Amino acid sequence: MYDIVIIGAGVSGSAAARELSRYDLKICVLERAEDVCCGTSKANSGIVHAGFDAEERSLMAKLNVRGNEMMEQLAKDLDFQFQRNGSLVVCRSKKDIPELERLLAQGIANGVKGLRIIDRDELREMEPNISDEAYAALYAPTGGIVCPFGLNIALAENACVNGAEFHFNTEVKDLKREDGVWKIHTSQGDYEAKIVINAAGVYADVFHNMVSEKKIHITPRRGDYCLLDHAAGNHVSRTIFALPDEFGKGVLVSPTVHGNLLIGPTAIDIEDKEGTNTTRDGLDQVFEKSARNVKDIPYRKVITSFAGLRAHEDEHDFIIGEAEDAPGFIDCAGIESPGLTSSPAIGEMIAGIVRDMLHPEEKKDFIATRKGILNPSELTKEERIALIRKNPAYGNIICRCEMISEGEILDAIHRPLGAHSLDGVKRRTRAGMGRCQAGFCTPRTMEILARELHMDQAEITKSGGASKLIVGINKDTVRTDSNSADSITDTTEGRD
Repeated sequence: MYDIVIIGAGVSGSAAARELSRYDLKICVLERAEDVCCGTSKANSGIVHAGFDAEERSLMAKLNVRGNEMMEQLAKDLDFQFQRNGSLVVCRSKKDIPELERLLAQGIANGVKGLRIIDRDELREMEPNISDEAYAALYAPTGGIVCPFGLNIALAENACVNGAEFHFNTEVKDLKREDGVWKIHTSQGDYEAKIVINAAGVYADVFHNMVSEKKIHITPRRGDYCLLDHAAGNHVSRTIFALPDEFGKGVLVSPTVHGNLLIGPTAIDIEDKEGTNTTRDGLDQVFEKSARNVKDIPYRKVITSFAGLRAHEDEHDFIIGEAEDAPGFIDCAGIESPGLTSSPAIGEMIAGIVRDMLHPEEKKDFIATRKGILNPSELTKEERIALIRKNPAYGNIICRCEMISEGEILDAIHRPLGAHSLDGVKRRTRAGMGRCQAGFCTPRTMEILARELHMDQAEITKSGGASKLIVGINKDTVRTDSNSADSITDTTEGRD
């Protein structure tokens, strides 16, 4: 039996696992997908919000500001990419100044540091490509950008090396409490735990409502995005927000930590909890709304589009705590934006709740740091030459768009919670995220995965499950029954 079972290996579940792994507890994370970071956590803006737009005294505001404060040291400890580039909320007319002033006052009340309203001239000096219609902006120097994959994977890996177990392809089907113990029925068998932590994203209401009479409701809110090539990465240097509305922060324009330009998201409420398809209407909204605050965006440099789902709870606040009528069932629900920013603080809060319930001993051998995958581009020429001499795999470039070597892919496969799919490699190394979107590197990455995992290439998937890429073999031979005895028919022409 486990002390803790966490449902979901997204950024909130992984943050909780990492914080709880500080204690002498038996922890298990159940994830229905084939890897960490496969749900809401993989498809978002990658923004570290300052904390001015969350309602004063809300849990969302408190954890946003705390998570922002924690992010810089956490990035150093766990070796993921983070940059405090600042953010701007743009208004386009004098009549909108009161809304900027409201956000300023709310941010100050929330504890956000350095906030101020800047005029048109300073705004244009800071961002030359700001719209000619821009009138003023709220400047938040503590805003930042982060790699959402890097943060999620770093938290999970650190939890893993500290003893937390991760069970993938394990979908929770049912759970109930019997004799003070939680019984969790999954697609891979049954589990028992003293405490269940519900970090299931858009499905968190499903599990909460299984065990509690006090129901919650989560609406999947789809956000469409477009990602532009590195050549557009310097179009803006800060994250540019529109004034928020009832659906959230609106369409933003932002650099990414990897040097791309990101625009989006939309905010479209849907019923399908798996509805991550982009739509023509959604992408048209992204193009139209992004142009309102930033001019001359080079849309011809779009290399991909994608959509993610936000877990919007009806009360628009995080739900974190033990369910009133379900002892030992801890919700981590309604974690929409700024959930990525808040995740370190969410993990800290959940660990505090569990600590008060179980009174565990702290580990003396807790490993607080983690080293990410080596990035040869950060080395000097001399260091890179020495690395390749020592390990020639780092001189074999697999992904030419992002200049990712075989050595980096090998590291991604063999490190804790290593990659088992093309998307798993992509999230850890960026192989396949460049201009050609894996058009050239897919076959070579599949060869490496098959070799290192001792699998047939036909079993390699894009993202687990039924997403196999090889569905048949050209120039194959098939055995057919004819009027004569067994005969071989060649399905190709001109074979030697």
